[in-house]
Amino acid sequence: MEEIGKVRLSVFKGTKARLNRIVLRVLAQHGPLTISDLRKRIRALRDFRYTRYSVIYRRVHALQKDDFLKVVEAEGAAPSQVYRLTPRGHLAILLDQMDLDKVLRTANRDKIAAILEVLSE
Repeated sequence: MEEIGKVRLSVFKGTKARLNRIVLRVLAQHGPLTISDLRKRIRALRDFRYTRYSVIYRRVHALQKDDFLKVVEAEGAAPSQVYRLTPRGHLAILLDQMDLDKVLRTANRDKIAAILEVLSE
């Protein structure tokens, strides 16, 4: 059963949630990668050993369409596109890992006021 009050982002809901989360986390840890490099890193993980290139390709392009990833200029003569997280992608990973109840309980008044100011814009 789901926890009451736990924030769940739409990018981490549904059948694609596990792979979306892994794609975003691997890019957050390792920086910009091509889809081939991303596949190598994902397949090294225990539960994702048999994940196909085509599935990762579709997830990367869906995340790019939703503005969680973007293509960056590749250095050198590599013809492959290199993907990196956008600020939206970084925020999604941060919110997924963060315990907002703990933030609410431990933040002082100034931090709470700053959070409210940002969220109310």
